[in-house]
Amino acid sequence: MKVEQTNLRDCWLIEPDVYEDQRGFFYEGYNEKKFRDATGIQFYVRQINQSRSSFGVLRGLHFQVSPKAQAKYVSVIEGEVLDVAVDLRKDSSTYLEHFAVRLSADNKKHLFIPKGMAHGFLVLSEHAKLMYQVDELYSQEHDGGIAYNDPDINISWGLSDEEIILSEKDTLLPTLKESNPIFNY
Repeated sequence: MKVEQTNLRDCWLIEPDVYEDQRGFFYEGYNEKKFRDATGIQFYVRQINQSRSSFGVLRGLHFQVSPKAQAKYVSVIEGEVLDVAVDLRKDSSTYLEHFAVRLSADNKKHLFIPKGMAHGFLVLSEHAKLMYQVDELYSQEHDGGIAYNDPDINISWGLSDEEIILSEKDTLLPTLKESNPIFNY
């Protein structure tokens, strides 16, 4: 397993060892001990989520606030997405910076996003199925988000606003200046 620190503090890109033969392939998608040894982070899975979306669907940028903040371990089972993490921790040296990576069923990469970051993804293939493991249960009361096109974050999604498909909920997400979420991690 190859584990690489991204430009964001405590945000990691994981590339598993894949074993392929004429039958197909096998790999460990997550190994708690190997992940902890490589990153120093203890991550216990409390909930596993899946989503399936069509080309142009953008989900995000989402987060949960304390005491129900979530760290996420994201992978793509089918298709390809542009996956984005945004550091919202005001005390972080990478505050308001973001990291974007293409995750796909083909490249089998995973992204670990710590508590205190917003997360979103844009589907680049005809369809994409994501699985993300989280260390805290979903709590609607602690659910939050920021607009995908917030000018203070300036993410280049690679599609025009006209090509991007949002949920009604995501069209109403505020900018950082309007919401000012505070994380202390």
